[in-house]
Amino acid sequence: MKNLLTVVAFHCFPQLAITLIVVSGMGTLFADDSIGLVQEQPQEGRFVKTDRGYMIPYKVALPYADVEFEMIPVAGGTFLMGSPASEDNRDDSEGPQREVTIEPFWIGKHEVSWRNYKPYMRMYDLFKDFETEEIRKVTDDNRLDSVTAPTPLYEPSFTFVNGDEPNLPAVTMSHFAARQYTKWLSGMVDYFYRLPTEAEWEYACRAGTKSAYSFGDNSDKIDEYAWYSDNSDDTYHPIGEKKPNAWGIHDMHGNVAELVLDQYQADAYQKGGKSLNGDATVVWSTKMFPHVVRGGSWYDDDDQLRSAARLQTENWREEDPNLPKSPWWFTDEPALNIGFRLVRPLNAPKNKEARNKYWKIDNETLQWNVSDRMEEGRGVYGLSNPDLPAAIEKNKKR
Repeated sequence: MKNLLTVVAFHCFPQLAITLIVVSGMGTLFADDSIGLVQEQPQEGRFVKTDRGYMIPYKVALPYADVEFEMIPVAGGTFLMGSPASEDNRDDSEGPQREVTIEPFWIGKHEVSWRNYKPYMRMYDLFKDFETEEIRKVTDDNRLDSVTAPTPLYEPSFTFVNGDEPNLPAVTMSHFAARQYTKWLSGMVDYFYRLPTEAEWEYACRAGTKSAYSFGDNSDKIDEYAWYSDNSDDTYHPIGEKKPNAWGIHDMHGNVAELVLDQYQADAYQKGGKSLNGDATVVWSTKMFPHVVRGGSWYDDDDQLRSAARLQTENWREEDPNLPKSPWWFTDEPALNIGFRLVRPLNAPKNKEARNKYWKIDNETLQWNVSDRMEEGRGVYGLSNPDLPAAIEKNKKR
């Protein structure tokens, strides 16, 4: 049985057509595809027409954790992915351009903040309590519901050197940890969240434009839309302070660069043909590094904030004293620039096996890192499913 999802309309913001979903842990009101969908065309605000109804912006709140995030609907469509050879400061890995068809999805209005990430971090102690008490055990029958929680930070002053206030973007998590976060969240609310694919990310960033930035071909207006090297004071800033793009999405340029699902390959756009559907563009991960990072950050120059600009993760764990090094955290300075945001596809996979493809351990080195931590008691698995919020509340009363 799913969680009971209490729905409250935001009458004070009718122009946004927002729905608030409050997770309370007692059952369900909806089928898996109904949150953020209405059958009647909204009179105002952003919406996307589909064959299942009208996609609208919505909010999800986890009341036990003071967590709330907002999702913005994005219509399906076809776009040119990558940059033309004539674009200033382009890299060869951004081409050749190819035509990509994207299915409808919702994307986070903002980057995932510390307010949203820290409740997941707290799962480590909670799962350890469950393990000690031998409750909510992970077994072969429920293993697809299991997630790892990030171990406590070895050196919090590094990760939090630029602040950890609730509205600041969360940073320094690994690609694996970001994917496990989306699995943790999906399990509790019983709706499918994941990292965006690289194609989805660029499509959402462009917001219907073909220019170098979502606001034009030159960077004259970039201060209005982005935190970057010239205006950031060498730090990230609270989410949503700069103008959104035309589709209402904030910080797609700058603030923190964002992890996407894909493994980085410099020649990725040379494969698969000139016209593809979005799924066919995904470079599935088979090794720990590198992964694609998009959008540029507070540390980067404006040319790295272009809609087509591609950066990549590296093994930012040299300063990690652990052996094996943490699968959940980066410890080296470039990671202070790296965060992520959520995507929820309209046409989500219907079974756990298909969904798990987006979350699972995907290479031998990562498997060894995680397994070693578990065997030594420096890691923990726990179940993330619709009963977890109630279990959290019960554990608080012990």
